[in-house]
Amino acid sequence: MSGRQSCAILGLATWLAAATLPLGLVAGGITGSDARGRKGGGASPSVELASRGPNPPPTGAQVTFNKDIAPIIFNNCASCHRPGESGPFSLLTYRNALKHAAQIAAVTRIRFMPPWLPEPGYGDFVGARRLTKDEITLIQLWVQEGAVEGESGDLPPVPKFAEGWQLGTPDLVLTTSRDYILPAEGDHGRDVFRNLIVPVPISRTRYVRAIEFHPGNLRIFHHANILTDPTESLRRLDGRDGQPGFSGMDLEIESDRFDPDAHFLFWKPGTPPAAESDGIPWRLDRGADLILNLHMRPDGKPEVVRPEVGLYFTDDPPTKLPMLLQLENDRALRIPPRDRQFVVTDDFKLPLDVELLAIYPHAHYLGKDIQGFATLPDGTKKWLIWIRDWNFDWQGVFRYQQPLFLPRNTILHMRWTYDNTAANVRNPNQPPKLVVGGNQATDEMSHLWVQVLPVNTGQLGVDPRLVLQVAISRHKLEKDPEDTTAHFNLGAALEAMDKPQEAVDEYRRVLKLRPDDAIARNSLGAALQSMGRIGEAIYEYRRVLSARPDDLDARYNLGSALLSQDSGEEAAAQFQQVLKARPDDSDALANLGRALAAENKMPDAASTFEGALRIDPQNADAHYDLGRVLAAQGDLPRAAAEFENALRLNPDHASAHSDLGTVLAMQGKLTQAVAEYEAALRLDPQLSTARDNLERARAQLAKSK
Repeated sequence: MSGRQSCAILGLATWLAAATLPLGLVAGGITGSDARGRKGGGASPSVELASRGPNPPPTGAQVTFNKDIAPIIFNNCASCHRPGESGPFSLLTYRNALKHAAQIAAVTRIRFMPPWLPEPGYGDFVGARRLTKDEITLIQLWVQEGAVEGESGDLPPVPKFAEGWQLGTPDLVLTTSRDYILPAEGDHGRDVFRNLIVPVPISRTRYVRAIEFHPGNLRIFHHANILTDPTESLRRLDGRDGQPGFSGMDLEIESDRFDPDAHFLFWKPGTPPAAESDGIPWRLDRGADLILNLHMRPDGKPEVVRPEVGLYFTDDPPTKLPMLLQLENDRALRIPPRDRQFVVTDDFKLPLDVELLAIYPHAHYLGKDIQGFATLPDGTKKWLIWIRDWNFDWQGVFRYQQPLFLPRNTILHMRWTYDNTAANVRNPNQPPKLVVGGNQATDEMSHLWVQVLPVNTGQLGVDPRLVLQVAISRHKLEKDPEDTTAHFNLGAALEAMDKPQEAVDEYRRVLKLRPDDAIARNSLGAALQSMGRIGEAIYEYRRVLSARPDDLDARYNLGSALLSQDSGEEAAAQFQQVLKARPDDSDALANLGRALAAENKMPDAASTFEGALRIDPQNADAHYDLGRVLAAQGDLPRAAAEFENALRLNPDHASAHSDLGTVLAMQGKLTQAVAEYEAALRLDPQLSTARDNLERARAQLAKSK
């Protein structure tokens, strides 16, 4: 894995996940008694909407805009159909609505507007924009009767929408460093999918409770996903065609540990921003990039694109850890022309109890009938979602009003039906042609993403997400034994479960299929290093660097491996190269300090540790190692202070207790020294230095009496 090995914590498992992330991610969770997202029907708290719903008019009563139609439009249409928003015209006044009355009647009658894909009765979702039969009837009657305005006193207040940042002033506002220029038209008239990279200038891990996306020119945007790239792995693609970012719909992102926060981060016109519910903020680490995955529609002239992202932080880390699972069967996608009933399926058995929080089905233009359902252990069928008339343009993540409990051994199913005929008005190929699975919009996909929260896991003894990751990876390998991403993710999960040899086997399978995969080779090295097989690890790191000299994770890992073999000078050279590219890398600085100390360059080591702690004052190991260096220099009071800092951050640091005891004993504070040695031995009864020094301190105390 590309996860770093720190000499202070050598052997701790880390993670790299090179997983294709889904298109169409949405922030938030669930409402209800176990709420995990915004409450209500999808309206932002900063928007005041008409409270009166429509009722069928008495027989013979006149249907009017003010009394009957305005409440429908204000509640279901105004978020997009207002000045400055994505709708092609405003519907906030009678005059506006009158101009488009016939069009409104036509699109609501066939349920083209307002856009809402799921069928009623097949999932109870937050923010449903599906008009009732009575509402549709009222609109038809209003137009048939001449679209009368009605009495002014019947008109409800026009909805008020917040200006600027709807969730208040963000803690951090991000934007791209350069403007992207959307061309007047895409290739062959297609939409444009562009990924813009936005570095996040934070000095420590932060937890994000809410995110708000401002696109700029709404008219050119279909939707946007926001992804996190914790290792800056996609920067290598940035600007290759002379424009900021890079093209593409679906992405592979490398991550340096098992931490699949698994939040849906999605924006589309008319979607109000929402804060995460208590307990499930998402993690954003120092050095991460945000990737703005943008779906845009050229409007016939070049347009400047420079979106903004507002982040809202919380100091509270997550207490609930959801995860995304993906059912898919893209390998089965080979849809012949003129086939209107091409079916693709996939099934996955849950290895533990979960609550289903949200669901995201995904296909492209040939998708027609989309079904997601579950078979419970007792054989009962439970619908998750059904979309009878799929529309790529209105895809999205659908969040359940209440979490759906799915017990262990429930089988999740997806059944996607495709229409590759000329009768499919969304078919991009006329005449139809063979369509296969792929990442272009004119290819096809069969994906069902679900956001699940493991529950009832108190006796499991391991992160339940690891159990899910192992199960879903093995499921993918049953379908395709040469799926290198599945092998890789399985290896990373096994390593995090303290099964390094099994992880090594999976990484080697990746390399057998892809010998030039530097990420897998670096991960193999890290797994070998965690097993103490340092020479083999160094060999793998050097192979990575021979092909990719700029691979900073492999260089960092090589430095830590060399340091563990007391090759301080060569280790220092590796960390110095990392720091040339990342001068604020506190981990690299701390390990450089250790390498300098190993070479007995104590003043340089001390100043290096101090530099690391200026960047990351919460690094307990750096405080501890600085204390050791200061003690070696004879600065006992400062050494004691650093050991105390380390223990404040990590009270279970047995060696810090022991070394603090020694420093106190050297200053004649024997009673305090005894207490520290005793604390060290309670934590680690095998710590021989603490036991020996405790005996000496007690003997000296006895003599002094």
